[in-house]
Amino acid sequence: QVQLVESGGGLVQAGGSLRLSCAASGSVSSINVMGWYRQCPGKQREMVATISRIPTTSYAGSMEGRFTISRDMGNHTIHLQMNDLLPEDTAVYYCAASLWNGEWRYWGQGTQVTVSS
Repeated sequence: QVQLVESGGGLVQAGGSLRLSCAASGSVSSINVMGWYRQCPGKQREMVATISRIPTTSYAGSMEGRFTISRDMGNHTIHLQMNDLLPEDTAVYYCAASLWNGEWRYWGQGTQVTVSS
């Protein structure tokens, strides 16, 4: 089992920045890729960014250039630096971890990000 604990959400004005962190514990050797997903009000959950062990990164189109995902292998933590935030970035952000077979097995409890206009 893997436990994921997010931190760093909050309220920020449009144009501001926030940094989310997610610490993994437990059977961390079973994790290949970690990432951030979000669920905006009234919408389905969507991928924000992912990072592998290599590390290689991927971003959803609307976030690329504003968001940066990074990974600290030593303490099994990932971060999401979010700049130039927009009101439409308001969402619950979830940390997730996938196994070596690609299954997104583990999810954090979510952290609220609210961007005011």
